[in-house]
Amino acid sequence: MREQLEEIRSRALAELGAGATEAQIENVRVRVLGRTGELTEIMRRMREVPNEERPAIGRLINELKSEVENRIAALSEELKRAGMERSLGEARLDVTLPGMHIPRGWLHPVTLSRERMLDIFSEMGFEVVETQDVEDDFHNFGALNFPADHPAREMQDTFFLPGGLLLRTHTSNGQIRVMERRRPPLAIVCPGNCYRRDELSVRASPMFSQIEGFMVDRAGVITMGHLKGVLTEFLRAFFGADTGVRFRSSFFPFTEPSAEVDISCLLCHGAGCRVCKQSGWTEILGSGMIHPNVLRAVGYDPTEFSGFAFGMGVERTSLLKLGVDDLRLFFENDLRFLSQFRAASEAAS
Repeated sequence: MREQLEEIRSRALAELGAGATEAQIENVRVRVLGRTGELTEIMRRMREVPNEERPAIGRLINELKSEVENRIAALSEELKRAGMERSLGEARLDVTLPGMHIPRGWLHPVTLSRERMLDIFSEMGFEVVETQDVEDDFHNFGALNFPADHPAREMQDTFFLPGGLLLRTHTSNGQIRVMERRRPPLAIVCPGNCYRRDELSVRASPMFSQIEGFMVDRAGVITMGHLKGVLTEFLRAFFGADTGVRFRSSFFPFTEPSAEVDISCLLCHGAGCRVCKQSGWTEILGSGMIHPNVLRAVGYDPTEFSGFAFGMGVERTSLLKLGVDDLRLFFENDLRFLSQFRAASEAAS
C-alpha cells in the first residue's frame, strides 16, 4: 500500500505542474480527493492493513491529501491572479478622457411647496409630526364626529381594506393620534398622503397630500382670533405679503364654529377674472374650533381644554402658488414640465 500511495503522489504532482490548466486541476482533484477517488478507496481498505502498520499508513494518507490540496489551492490562486492581470490588460482605462456628465436631479414642485409650508409653520412654533396612512374607522371618522350615515363612510368614497382598516381620507387622523398620546399645550402640523375614490382630473386625484394643523390649550387661552391670526400670517408668508385673506362661515363635522378661508385671486389680484369666476377670491382651506365631541373622543374635557384645527391640500396650494391649471401635470412626471421648477429646487437646497 505504501508503493500505491507513492505512485498516486508522483502522478498527481506531475499533473499539477506549473502549466496546469483549470481542467487538469479539476481532474486531479476529482480522481484523487473525490468521494470515489483513489485516496477514498485506499481508506476503505485500511482494515486489510496489519494493526501495527495502520498508524504509519494513515499518516502517509493524510500527508498526501494535504500536499495535493495545498498544491491545488496554490495553482488555483495563480490562475485567478493571471486571469485578473489579463482582464486588466485588455480593458485599459484612459484617465485623460473627459468624464461622463450625469445630470443632477431636483425636487418635485409639490415637495418644494410642502417643505416651504412646513418651514413657515415651524417658524411659527408648530411641531411637525408624521402619522400613519393605514387607519381604522375610529381614528379616521368616529373620533372626528362623522355621523354613521356620512357619505365619506361609503365604499364609493373611501378605500377600505380587510380587517376593518382603510386608507385615510384626510390627515385629520393625525390630530386624534397625537392628542391620544399627549396632553396640551399642543401646536402640531401633520403632513401626509390621503386617499379617496376620485378619478384623476384637472382638480382631483385618488392620492393627494394634505397638511393638518391644530393648537390646543386651556379653555379660553386659544380663540378663533388666534386661528385667524395664524392662518393669515401663514398665507401671506407663503403667497405674498399683499395677499388678501377672508374667512367664511361653513360646516365640518369636527369643528364648531367652522370657516372656509379664501385668498385674493393670484391672477387678477381681486379684480375678478375667469379663474375666480369674477369673485376676486379663491378657496384655499378649511378650519374651525375643535368640536367638543372630538375633544371627548381623545379624553380631553371640553370645559378644561379648547383649540383650533385647519387642513389644506398641498397640491391645490401648489397649483395656485405656481400658476398651474391642471393637477394631473404633477403626477405625469414629464420632465419638460418639472424642469421649469429646477431653479427653485436648487435654490432651496
